Amino acid sequence: MISRLLDFLSEYLAHRKGLLPIIGLALIVVNLLLQFLLPGSLLTVSNLFLHIGLIIAIFGLMLAWAL
Repeated sequence: MISRLLDFLSEYLAHRKGLLPIIGLALIVVNLLLQFLLPGSLLTVSNLFLHIGLIIAIFGLMLAWAL
């Protein structure tokens, strides 16, 4: 089951190499906007979207290079 999921994801992302970095950058921009719209909330204090976006973008770049 997991191997089929990995096969599907690798085939899907092989043709869309820039998708994960763009999603990561979008999450980073969402974090920036939330800093101004919701100051002091849990999402902005922890910078959750910033960290998740950075991890997704770096993972996407490494995966694009490997594929």
